[in-house]
Amino acid sequence: MINPFPYKLYLVISEEACLHDHFLKVAEQAVKGGVDLVQLREKETSTTAFQQKAFQLKEILDRYNVPLIINDNLEVAKKVEAFGVHVGRSDLPPTQILQKWKNINCLGYSIEDENQLYTKETEAADYLGISPVFKTPTKTDTITEWGLSGVRHIRSITQKPLVAIGLMKVENAQKVIKAGANCLAVVSAICASKNPAKAAEQLRNEIEKV
Repeated sequence: MINPFPYKLYLVISEEACLHDHFLKVAEQAVKGGVDLVQLREKETSTTAFQQKAFQLKEILDRYNVPLIINDNLEVAKKVEAFGVHVGRSDLPPTQILQKWKNINCLGYSIEDENQLYTKETEAADYLGISPVFKTPTKTDTITEWGLSGVRHIRSITQKPLVAIGLMKVENAQKVIKAGANCLAVVSAICASKNPAKAAEQLRNEIEKV
């Protein structure tokens, strides 16, 4: 049986998050280091600019057969023929996305409190983003800090693939995977690194040890 979610290291990238180099270069270096899924997250930009960035990023990722996920913009995702979309609780709900994009490959949904686990929206998603596992400056609008015990708890409730986000780094990567996450989503640990390829490689090595 083919694993519907074989990804282990998930880069969430924006131009703003990339401190030392252009975001396209950071993305390519990260993929070379071991990232196998990339989400473009541009909350503060116009749809036109977002779309242009998405086309540029997809062109690079296609060379490496790495799928592109678009954060919370169905229009852009469909235009660039992205692999999928990721949304949170205040975005367009997963059930509506499925109505508007019948042949979507991958639909991610962020879980910020336990009540969300028992909804049609969660049921409609292909994977769940556990957000945040640990509090982080890039995620200021969240309710819960799940911690390792929270990841274990969600794992006990659902069979869906779990993507952990929130202060993921080399030091805690193994613990989070052991707690039940299938994949780690990373922003700062790669985007803020002076060597994105090495940062990705170190994270991937830790994940693979579990």
